[in-house]
Parts: sequence; structure tokens; C-alpha cells
Amino acid sequence: MIPIGFLEFGIKDFIETLVIAGVLVYLYRWIRGTFAIQATIGIIVVILINFFIRILGFTTINFILKSILDVGILAVFILFQPEIRKLLYRLGNNTSFDRFFSKAGSTDMIDEVITAVKKMAKDRTGALIVFARSASLQDLVDAGVKIDSVVKAELLTTIFQKDTPLHDGAVVVRNNRIVAASCYLPISQNPNIAQAFGTRHRAAVGISETNNVFVIVVSEETGRVSIARNGILTSGLTIQKLRAEMEEAFGTTQFDEEMSFGSAQNELKLK
Repeated sequence: MIPIGFLEFGIKDFIETLVIAGVLVYLYRWIRGTFAIQATIGIIVVILINFFIRILGFTTINFILKSILDVGILAVFILFQPEIRKLLYRLGNNTSFDRFFSKAGSTDMIDEVITAVKKMAKDRTGALIVFARSASLQDLVDAGVKIDSVVKAELLTTIFQKDTPLHDGAVVVRNNRIVAASCYLPISQNPNIAQAFGTRHRAAVGISETNNVFVIVVSEETGRVSIARNGILTSGLTIQKLRAEMEEAFGTTQFDEEMSFGSAQNELKLK
């Protein structure tokens, strides 16, 4: 124990302080750039006002504010419901021990996707491809059009052609197979997404905010290739950079034993 004034500070207290600090930093990064940060500031202001009102002895105002704070827990769950849902989704995903993709077949799948993306980017064909872990996104798959096919460049380019019934929505790939098309994804409500990005990009960010997925987006307007993961959109990727990101994410490089997306250049962090 180390005496600090009238306090005794031991190794357990040091560890506990580090844990609390880490949790606070994580919570701040979690709610930064969202409505939750303004709501948190508002709650802190109410608490401070109530503290000063109590010191000044204004009993009636203190009673009103105390009544408001008494239901504060319920208010927190109501105000932070989207953020709490995202946090629980991420915790659930992080407890999964299955690999993001099996190594077998991933190289061929990447080659087919790269070929399709290259052609669609050149032709400015809008596309949205979601790569999910096994048994995930089943609700979206059930709501879409089930396909169950090996990943082929010709099939992907055909699906996203404007004159086909399945071009609107996303294609979901699991276990190196196309399992569904025309899947509609949740749109991100993050107000800090640049207005230059349309619904397709917002949907890519939205699904990556609450699920452990890797998303490829091809812009219909510019042909620009983007990826989304963990709520972060990385835009303007070259075909070579896209291949490197896919190989790293799907375990065909030295990162095969763990899902590691790595750091990407030109990240458009939604601050």
C-alpha cells in the first residue's frame, strides 16, 4: 500500500483505476459523434444544477430535479437505445470463436469478386456486397432472395445490372458462397456521414455498425470503390488495395488465424 495523504493506494486500486479509465475512454469513443454525446452532456448539466440547487436550499426545485433524476435510468435506456443495441451486438459478435472465413476457397472467391468489382467500377454499376460470418445476418438473408451459389464474377455483375429484378439491395456472401441477393440493409443514422455518400454507402456503414461484417460498395455515380467495417467507411480504393484488404480480412495471408482487418489508408472516420 502506498499512502497518498490520508488514503492508502495499493496495486488493486491502481488496476481498478486503469479499468475504470479504460471503460470511460471506450464509452467516449463509442458515443463520440452521435446523439448520445449531447444527451450525456445534458444529463451531466442536470446533475450539476441539482447539486447547486441543493446547496442553495431551494427545496421545491430540488424536489422536482430529484424526481427527474429518479427516473434517469429509464431515460438513459430510452435515449441511448440505438447505441446500447450496437454495443450489445458488438459484444455478442466478439464472443464468437468461429473464423470469419475458412481459408479453403477464399482465394478463388476473392479473384471472382475482384474481377466483378473491376468491371462494375469501370461501367459505373452500383453494387453492395456484404461478407458475413457463418450463421450471421440470417434475418436479412430470409428477407432477401435466396440464391446459394458459388461466387462468380459473371453472376455478381448480372445481379447488379439495372435491368435485373435483383439489382436493388445487397448481396450477402457467407462461407465463400452467395446466399442471398436483394437484401435491404439498415441505414446508418450517423449525422456526420458526408452528404457526398448516398443510400448505398449509408447502408454499408449501417450494417457494419452493428455486425461483424466486411462490405464492398461500388458507386453508381463515380465508380469509386469503398469498403465499410466497424462503422468506418474507407473510400477511393484501388483494385490492388481492395485485394490486399480482402486477403487480410478473409485469412489468406499471415493473418489466417484471426480476423484482422488491419489499418486502411484514406479512412473517412465518421467523427
